[in-house]
Amino acid sequence: MATYNKFQDFVEQLLTGKHDFTAAGHVIKAYASNAVPSASADAVKADLAEITPANGYPSGGSDAQNTMTETTGTATVVCTDIVWTASGGSFGPLQYIAHYNDTQTSPVDPLICWHDYASAVTVLTGETFTVDYGASLLTLA
Repeated sequence: MATYNKFQDFVEQLLTGKHDFTAAGHVIKAYASNAVPSASADAVKADLAEITPANGYPSGGSDAQNTMTETTGTATVVCTDIVWTASGGSFGPLQYIAHYNDTQTSPVDPLICWHDYASAVTVLTGETFTVDYGASLLTLA
């Protein structure tokens, strides 16, 4: 299971109204990186290198199709699993899946969190890589 980590700037961005996690709100995207994220230094997508888009991995990553629910003061952001299939060659290596707000323009593409898969993987032709969200992307209580 991948380890969840948040970018520190996300907290300020959230409290200044930069993110809307509802289904009708902002588009949250997931993208692959093999660069080590910095919780304190990375604030926008341009700060954390993306793997080269090719062979089934799309430039900018993929829409996580986020929705948000709230029950008794706990908000949960749920996303639809993303599947990338290598076709015509491999893609990667990748170790981190970072999430960003693709709708926000000031700042452009602010980072939210990342998942660390513990070791780099290269997805070979015909193989798939699944961003599996389990119960949720994140929960705020």
